Amino acid sequence: MTLKSLSENDKPIGVIGAGNFGSVIANLLARQRNVLLYARNATVVENILSKRENRGYKMHERITPTNNLSAIAEQCDIIFPIVPSAHFRSMMKELSPYLHPYHLLIHGTKGFDVMLPDGQTIDTMANLNRSMVKTMSEVIIEESVVARVGCLAGPNLARELAEGHPAATVIASHFNEVINVGKRLLRSDHFQVYGNNDLVGVELAGVLKNVIAIAAGALSGMGYGENAKGLLISRGMVEMVYLGRALGGNTKAFLGIAGIGDLATTCNSSLSRNFNVGFRLAQGETLENILASTDEIAEGINTVQIAKKCADYYKVRAPITSTLYHVLFEEMTVKRALEHLMRYPLNVDIDFLTE
Repeated sequence: MTLKSLSENDKPIGVIGAGNFGSVIANLLARQRNVLLYARNATVVENILSKRENRGYKMHERITPTNNLSAIAEQCDIIFPIVPSAHFRSMMKELSPYLHPYHLLIHGTKGFDVMLPDGQTIDTMANLNRSMVKTMSEVIIEESVVARVGCLAGPNLARELAEGHPAATVIASHFNEVINVGKRLLRSDHFQVYGNNDLVGVELAGVLKNVIAIAAGALSGMGYGENAKGLLISRGMVEMVYLGRALGGNTKAFLGIAGIGDLATTCNSSLSRNFNVGFRLAQGETLENILASTDEIAEGINTVQIAKKCADYYKVRAPITSTLYHVLFEEMTVKRALEHLMRYPLNVDIDFLTE
């Protein structure tokens, strides 16, 4: 099947996941093609059908909602899975029997999947290595016959995209065909789409920046100023590069839109779920209360735990990640955490470019 037939045929585009980002991506795709949007909850499907609305977003008339996952694979050659990482593998296991090698999948999930030895949980594991930690593209390849896989990453706050503000994203894939299909379907006058062949590097950048976004929210919640935030973001980028390289990413991926672009955006916006988790922690709320008050998952919480244990295994210097781990899982206060980070000895500004 040629690139033109994939991106210009009459088949609908599939989107799996009707959360904020999935709903907005479905609307962007619907400008050019019919879209089949999968939602697990039948009530969500009925609401879109009857009111043409979901999560406060007006849904395009070309979008048809469904809670039949097999219909997505059977009717769509191109599929955008945008499902929380905690449910991504189980979703792929359910979808996989209906997938064929001709399918093309571009995911939009910024999280990790962890595969542990029998009888172990992430809490009982002292360290994690790369063989246990998978990106979503790796999950797709492990669980299905699909080879043409990509990811969607960048500074893409759902609310701003829905309102038509200028923005950009990156389609990353080992296959130029995947990148070009993504560009054809998503690019517009207000939405630029770039390509990158470092799929794993781009995925890692999008995942690891969520850790720094939580820290930025905590810093803002404590009332600290822009000087402190500039310090956090710059040191956070260095930390992301070191840990990302240990996990198999390339430095260049972290210096582009999916890295520094996404990092700067989520560290400065109350629209970011991860930023809000940090902000509310600094205001005195417990993590349990924060999680109970929303049905949207802040991927950074799980990422902190995974990244800290990977950093320990690979002996990577990751003070922000390690300190946040103590806040989220070991009852360190945000105030004490920020004081600790300010005292952390770092004598070199940027050194990864010379190694």
